[in-house]
Amino acid sequence: MCIILTKKQPLKFPKKLASNKMRPRQRSSNLGLLLLGYQLMQMGLDNIPPVTLAVLGLNVYLFIFPVAPLMKACVSVDQAYWLKDWRRLLLSPFHHADDMHLYFNMASLLWKGVRLERRLGGPYFLYILSVFSVATGLVYLLLEAALTELTQDYSFSMQCAVGFSGVLFGLKVLVNHYFPGGMSYVMGIPVSNRYASWAELVLIHITSPGTSFIGHLSGILVGLLYASGPLKIIMQKCADIVTFNGADYRPRTHYRSSGKYFCCLYLRFKFNFIYKNSNYFYFTGYSGFGDNTPHYTGGLTEEEQLETAIRNSLNEREQAQRPTPPPYGFPLSEEEMRQRRLRRFEH
Repeated sequence: MCIILTKKQPLKFPKKLASNKMRPRQRSSNLGLLLLGYQLMQMGLDNIPPVTLAVLGLNVYLFIFPVAPLMKACVSVDQAYWLKDWRRLLLSPFHHADDMHLYFNMASLLWKGVRLERRLGGPYFLYILSVFSVATGLVYLLLEAALTELTQDYSFSMQCAVGFSGVLFGLKVLVNHYFPGGMSYVMGIPVSNRYASWAELVLIHITSPGTSFIGHLSGILVGLLYASGPLKIIMQKCADIVTFNGADYRPRTHYRSSGKYFCCLYLRFKFNFIYKNSNYFYFTGYSGFGDNTPHYTGGLTEEEQLETAIRNSLNEREQAQRPTPPPYGFPLSEEEMRQRRLRRFEH
């Protein structure tokens, strides 16, 4: 959740803590951290992709050792735009109001991050997180500024939001984009995954009045700009430029294994795969029988290697379906052979 911090509800920090930014904050309860640690042990650190685990660790570290007090890390139109404190765009997503705020956001990050990072690859997922963290803050500022102008209520510009949940709402849109279909249960009500983020947006705002409706809405809009708008095209263009210079930030190529390619069994024995879940697999290159190291790609791209594998599978199937030629000579039945043997003995 994005938490709204206002001057009417200031957070009290000890004087010594305010003077030393990197000292750990004092908290009355560590329940959220204990729950998060228990969930990590249940999942197993080996089952969490590296980028997701690193971002989670960064959030926990900045919660224990904050770079700045919350009132100096949260983002608002008044502080970021009018006072030109643009570093809040970078600080606000990674600071949290309390340990339960941190726990709920990180538990959501685990579920979304594991699926998306395995789907897109670590570098591109890190790229998405970086862009979404800044873009969500910018959209939040635009929406709050627009509300201030429309309502002539300056309190919208004073609302200061903090937390990673705006980015998480954007990731939820991406999960529904890359894994379409299915149902989710929001407060026990079955909702199509296509509309689950909107249902959660409304219900969270109703059940938790202190959360930032505009902050969560900003994340959804950023996700829609990527899934259905120009943001994905812009990001991929920038990724192509970076890829041309040496690093590869393009999304990983995937192939559906459920009936789209009938040569799945052929590829399973002839090629090296990393199976991630029941619906997707990742193609890594030719490995031969009993060899797990990808090699001998012949300079082909992954798409070209897959096409070659499909073509070879078709050729093998055609050869298997061809009728076998008759043996040399004239084929004789058992009865004809028996009659010939009898005639030989009679002579």
